[in-house]
Amino acid sequence: MSDWFTIDRVDADTYIISEYRHWEETHCYLLNGSKQSLLIDTGLGICDISEEVKKLTDKPITAIATHIHWDHIGGHKYYPDFYTHEVELDWLSGGFPLTMDTIRNMVVDRCDLPNGYDVNTYEFFQGTPTRVLHDGDVIDIGGRVIEILHTPGHSPGHMCFWEKERGYLFTGDLVYKDTLFAYYPSTDPAAYLESLEKICVLPVERVFPAHHSLDIKPEILTLMRDAFRQLKQEGKLHHGSGTFHYGDWAVWL
Repeated sequence: MSDWFTIDRVDADTYIISEYRHWEETHCYLLNGSKQSLLIDTGLGICDISEEVKKLTDKPITAIATHIHWDHIGGHKYYPDFYTHEVELDWLSGGFPLTMDTIRNMVVDRCDLPNGYDVNTYEFFQGTPTRVLHDGDVIDIGGRVIEILHTPGHSPGHMCFWEKERGYLFTGDLVYKDTLFAYYPSTDPAAYLESLEKICVLPVERVFPAHHSLDIKPEILTLMRDAFRQLKQEGKLHHGSGTFHYGDWAVWL
């Protein structure tokens, strides 16, 4: 469906592909290099993201997910060349801890679905990556080098992607404006803080989140880290301690 995706251009060879008709407002990012293109996250999979990507690049495309959740790998079925962090490989082969009924309910929740869309046809992507990633690995797409940062907390194999040359940090579900999810059994609040500490030392110029507002400044990294530090100091950085609000963002523990 032509109006499912919204395209924004960051610079001459970087694009944002967004799904605003679903409450999660997922953002995917297309980075075009001289040799190939890198698609960071592939969205919900309700509509065919590859049709939009084809309009923005003629290079070979590698898909890479910040983490293996349904709203980030839905379009992986169009990209046999994809990379995954080593920790979440089992989620791509039947090991994901939620049922299909639960996932399908989340897919249709607060969503302006395309006419005639049947959620019963929705599948959680499964497959074998062409490359298994580890912390500190780099991906060179030709004139652009992306560093892999293992940043668990939201999920065990969550990654942020750091493009030092441009100061771009793609934060996935680790950092965005709205309620951060750290309450699932597969989340780790203590690791979340460690990941925030890790990215706060980077000279970030622009933050690119996986959800919601794109008006997000690098200062939020420090604000979130400091809030998590305070929660730890108060003995609240654990599952079940509640939801804590900090203006235009919150964390659900």
